[in-house]
Amino acid sequence: MSETFELQGRRWHAQQIQELGQWVSQNPTWSRYRLSRELCTRWSWIRPNGQLADMAARSFLNKLHERALIQLPPCRRASPNRMKHRRLECVAVDSSLVEGDLGTLGSLDLHEVSRDPGRRAVFETLLATEHYLGYRSPVGENLKFLLCTEQDRPVAAWLFGAAAWRCEARDRWIGWNDRQRAAGLHRLTNNTRFLIPRWVRVRGLASWGWSRVSRRLVSDWKAKYGHGLELVETFVDRSRFHGGAYAASNWLEVGLTQGRSRGDRERRIQVPKKAVYVYPLSGQARQRLCR
Repeated sequence: MSETFELQGRRWHAQQIQELGQWVSQNPTWSRYRLSRELCTRWSWIRPNGQLADMAARSFLNKLHERALIQLPPCRRASPNRMKHRRLECVAVDSSLVEGDLGTLGSLDLHEVSRDPGRRAVFETLLATEHYLGYRSPVGENLKFLLCTEQDRPVAAWLFGAAAWRCEARDRWIGWNDRQRAAGLHRLTNNTRFLIPRWVRVRGLASWGWSRVSRRLVSDWKAKYGHGLELVETFVDRSRFHGGAYAASNWLEVGLTQGRSRGDRERRIQVPKKAVYVYPLSGQARQRLCR
């Protein structure tokens, strides 16, 4: 193992990992679940809402185990994450044509649907059947927004989840160093899905809807997770989309991705390069992230 290496957005020294491996081997009766929680206490991995960052710790330990840098005990049971293995059951969604301008829609209501089973089912069905990337239950902090008419017909959906660990174009625009990025990454979110269904053809809906979502995003995130947000990122596949909806909503295009998959450690998987867009949620976003 080299003297230092990068994992989960941070630089690690070989001595740190050796000491961690020794600590794991000294507690052979502990489960992986307990090891992750004990590691949070040992290294003060605490989320801003005061809870242990045990999912991040578990992911970190598993990655070290996969690289043969530490030896974890065998898994004792299947993952307790019921959402990860929940079967998606699609529901009926009215797909009759909706067209015109915003005035023809009447009043529109924005719903955060994570704790609303009925609308959440509609949200998941729309993404699973209408978005080219489909839908998988997100892991970690996330919000799900559904924009509906007075008749409760969905006309747009947004999914926000974890930001990329590293993105050269984004990081260059922010201007932060590795330490600042590790400390502040939880204050970024990735707009992983945005959908206006194919049967909805309403001029100005994308930019109007985003203005509503951006006003709700910080307060809803803080209410759910105990901390706010400073920046939203998204990646646009230019072979499919021109990014006009983001440009019209005052997002900033800051560069291109490097054409790598998130899990491609060996740099062998080629994926299309995507345009990187960011949306500051305050006028001081960069300054706050670089503290």
